[in-house]
Amino acid sequence: MDNDFEKMAKELKTFGPMMVQNPYCGIPTFFGLPFSENCEDLDIALVGVPFDLGVTNRSGARLGPREIRNQSRTVGAYNHHAKMTPCSSYRIADVGDVSFRTVYDLKEALEDIREFYRDLSSRGITPITAGGDHSITFPILQATARSEKAGLVHFDSHCDTAPPIHGSGLQHGSPIRNAVESGLVDPERTVQVGIRGSSEVLWRFSYESGMRVIHIEEFYELGWKNVVKEIRELMGDSPVYVSFDTDCLDPAFAPGTGTPVAGGMSTFEALQTLRGLSGLNVIGGDVVEVCPPYDPAGITALAGATVMFEILCLAAGSPALK
Repeated sequence: MDNDFEKMAKELKTFGPMMVQNPYCGIPTFFGLPFSENCEDLDIALVGVPFDLGVTNRSGARLGPREIRNQSRTVGAYNHHAKMTPCSSYRIADVGDVSFRTVYDLKEALEDIREFYRDLSSRGITPITAGGDHSITFPILQATARSEKAGLVHFDSHCDTAPPIHGSGLQHGSPIRNAVESGLVDPERTVQVGIRGSSEVLWRFSYESGMRVIHIEEFYELGWKNVVKEIRELMGDSPVYVSFDTDCLDPAFAPGTGTPVAGGMSTFEALQTLRGLSGLNVIGGDVVEVCPPYDPAGITALAGATVMFEILCLAAGSPALK
């Protein structure tokens, strides 16, 4: 049995020895996939962004990529729901973490992120990211979004379209606004799912610019299947970026996050919604705001790793890679 499985694995376009080892063995990479620093001949790059200088509340998301890697070894590289592995058709690797000249200057650090992803974009590589706080999404989009404005599927408890607050317009409460104002994202093809909490006064930009905001109450009233239908109709065939803030989940399922808000969706509902987006023209995605210090059991990082794998599968099924 072991020999048959290993033979099958070696016929994949992406194969690494850790993919057939026990999850506690070896040096952890995302899903046990190969590690490659040079990014040559890749279709999809898995990237860590260990950065949380943009937080307004609890720090710790800088430790997210490392713990997501640890937990991802139990997720593996096969999707039982889709009955596929992205490794069969595409060359995928963990390309390590973005390195920073400084972690004390928010603007300069975001420039480092942008330049790292510009290199990937110049090679035609689709990036899937583990953050990091949500401020990292803006520079990723700066590098990833192409001539046509991207649609955005945004899972979160906050709209992240705040004006400058606490002396900065680059912190993690503003990346979606920044992306729209920079012409990277089409607000009329932006869906924000799971929104709730006491910061509603900060999200006027979402409504005024034409975004579709689905509060958590409406999410439950509609049901995830109807939400999926609406998202698919809105996104059409155009390029789509998927950004998943872990605080979209209820704290019962993700206690280790930067700004937890009670009353969110379950992990199952989030996964089903993501799976319903299969076939969209996904050009990249991220999972952000996993804060391991607030969850020593690793529940949040496991949820983050599972969501990251679902986004990877969306990218592998995207027309952008055909």
